Amino acid sequence: MQALLRRIAACTICAEKLPHPPRPIVQGAPGARLIIIGQAPGAKVHASGVPWKDASGDLLRDWLQISADTFYDPGSVALLPMGFCYPGKGKQGDLPPRPECAPQWHESFLSHLKGPHLILLIGQYAQGRYLGEGRKPTLTENVRAVKTNAAPYFALPHPSPRNRIWLKKNEWFTTEVLPELRRRVREALGG
Repeated sequence: MQALLRRIAACTICAEKLPHPPRPIVQGAPGARLIIIGQAPGAKVHASGVPWKDASGDLLRDWLQISADTFYDPGSVALLPMGFCYPGKGKQGDLPPRPECAPQWHESFLSHLKGPHLILLIGQYAQGRYLGEGRKPTLTENVRAVKTNAAPYFALPHPSPRNRIWLKKNEWFTTEVLPELRRRVREALGG
């Protein structure tokens, strides 16, 4: 796994398409039981080099009800974005994750993890890649179908501050999805 992480850290596959020099951000170790597949690092994460070290990460850790120590323990939690580097800013927020990363690295990364695990699919890009035939037409439907998603997958919206409106419109997320998410996270982490 360490050799793979070094190869990922040196990746420049899409360097000419990025607004900043590549800085692939990923975390994991063979024993990780919780895998979080998100979108791509934002500007703050690119600057710090620490995955989910921003307002989105704060809300995600709150949703999961796990400490920062547990979250940043690669032996417990693997953090695997769809795009490993900050893709830049668009008209309505960050650009989509670069499409080169997941096909290049995901299969190899996931093959180093020992199962079983819980895989959180955060946002439409992760859900599009991993839910396959079981994918619903919208992110909202994927999240709502939490009890019917094929194990080991668990679909979530992105915890970005930009999604606060979605959270207000979909109060069932707090009452129905979060309790199930927290139960499954505790189970995956052995707690």
